[in-house]
Amino acid sequence: MCGFVGFTNTQNDSNKIIEAMMDKIRHRGPDSGGKHVDGDIALGFRRLSIIDITSSGDQPIYNEDSSKILLFNGEIYNYRSIRNELLAAGHKFKTNTDSEVLLHGYEEYGEKLLGKLRGMFAFVIWDTVKKELFGARDFFGIKPMYYAQMNGTFMFGSEIKAFLVHPDFKKELNETALENYLTFQYSPTAETFFKNVYKLPPAHYFKYADGKLDITRYWDVHFDPDNGPGLDKWVDEISDIFHNSVEAHKISDVEVGSFLSSGVDSSYVAAVANVDKTFTVGFGEDERYNEIGWAKEFSKYIGKENISKVITPEEYWNNISKIQYHMDEPLADPSCIALYFVCNKASEYVKVVLSGEGADEIFGGYNIYKEPMSMPAYNAIPRPIRRGIGAVASKLPAKRGVNFLVRRSKDLEERFIGNAYMFSEKERKALLKINTDAPPAVDITRPFYDKVKDADAVTKMQYLDLHLWMTGDILLKADKMSMANSLELRVPFLDKEVMAVAERIPAKYRVTDENTKFAMRKAALRSAPPQTANKKKLGFPVPIRVWLKEDKYYGIVKNSFTSPAADHFFNTELLVKLLDDHRADKYDNSRKIWTIFIFLVWYKVYFGGEIPA
Repeated sequence: MCGFVGFTNTQNDSNKIIEAMMDKIRHRGPDSGGKHVDGDIALGFRRLSIIDITSSGDQPIYNEDSSKILLFNGEIYNYRSIRNELLAAGHKFKTNTDSEVLLHGYEEYGEKLLGKLRGMFAFVIWDTVKKELFGARDFFGIKPMYYAQMNGTFMFGSEIKAFLVHPDFKKELNETALENYLTFQYSPTAETFFKNVYKLPPAHYFKYADGKLDITRYWDVHFDPDNGPGLDKWVDEISDIFHNSVEAHKISDVEVGSFLSSGVDSSYVAAVANVDKTFTVGFGEDERYNEIGWAKEFSKYIGKENISKVITPEEYWNNISKIQYHMDEPLADPSCIALYFVCNKASEYVKVVLSGEGADEIFGGYNIYKEPMSMPAYNAIPRPIRRGIGAVASKLPAKRGVNFLVRRSKDLEERFIGNAYMFSEKERKALLKINTDAPPAVDITRPFYDKVKDADAVTKMQYLDLHLWMTGDILLKADKMSMANSLELRVPFLDKEVMAVAERIPAKYRVTDENTKFAMRKAALRSAPPQTANKKKLGFPVPIRVWLKEDKYYGIVKNSFTSPAADHFFNTELLVKLLDDHRADKYDNSRKIWTIFIFLVWYKVYFGGEIPA
């Protein structure tokens, strides 16, 4: 696991610039650094040594005649079999790393190499003869890749913060991203919060030459349910492929640990992985916010050591600025801060951890996926009547029954944008003083729904979450919080071969009236105790709702909501009303408050000059 940066070279002091950019991402690779600078390109790399931990694994890596140069962040789990193919084809290897397989593989196969890979990756290859840059991002977006074209310079890298020190970089806030974020709680498009900085989408590659950038998709999820096999057959397939994936994800020359909450995903990973150490965090003694007791019991059950930490409110709040600095972009998911602390604790003992991200998206794990099959009698009411009921209900104060009537008056494509829906278009327009060209949420989700328009409702929701929620929230925080602590996080559920099985499982074995992830839970029962396989996921929950009612934290947020920065972007009286109504128990506004507060913290860090140590 590493980090890289680079730019097309039009600078006289490129060595100094690339070193400054590399320093910005030193946390991604504290073990060593390397660079290549010539008249055409500047490439910088920071290394966290995992495979072939000797200096022979340092980057940049060159092919036999130095005509191609590689920078790579990630792990290729099937690199040995690809290496053998390449050796048979006559390629000469200088190292035993998985990195070098990409270099020779691209020589041999071109972009078709990507279809052979099993792993997580973001990499670039510079062709010194063609003067062409090739870059690619993995199938699910586990590893990040950003790029920008400014003042004739093409920049690329693992984190946006590295771009800020380049003399051609112009730092401007992308206000459109802010408006989108207020609805999604993350930036849902290829745009970032920095104007003219973009994310390479997952499962895409690019070619850049002569100032022209071309981006191409090379893979996608294709749900194609097979109704032939029964449940037991699917449970067998899930069990077999997941054990295979975990073994592949354990390839390492250093010790591997595992994160552990009380849910089935991380428990299944920890039980199958057979690692020596598991890691858990929690808050206080309330079991709604503290899974440590459960994790210790489970670790004892599988005969492993559990290492835990109780996060104090002071620790949580004191680190918010630092964490938003590491995120690059604001993310209003409170669990990202808890994730930072569990990564921090794990990094004291290991360099690599396994985690359960992705199981909900590929196997159908979120409770919201049960919504389309709930209350079928109400669904039978003619659509125009449901529309009318919803229109009346929308004028009433929000509460559980009213919310149901409003949601069920809408088609799935209108009401479901993913697992977070913070502010509606109407609400965000009322909050914002600024005007942007942000599209309605349905315009962002429509291209994904269009690709699965003939699928069942559960499949539609999963497909959308795989492309938006998982990439924009789940995997963003997983990468940034682990790398902030120089820790490699691996996700065995998000494996191309596991996905190939999940794509064929009928919806009736994914989500039922009884439970979500139905078939996967049955598979987990073979490795984990029943109370774990059937337990509802909490996922490092955070007591934000409670803290915002306490004087100390209410005061911190109110100061932020009445600051000059808040006044520039928002109608601050509405912000304070959200906060006061929450404190008075009129409504639970905690997630909406947090969404705005986190943006203001992030803005202060990146545009107010308050970069934390």
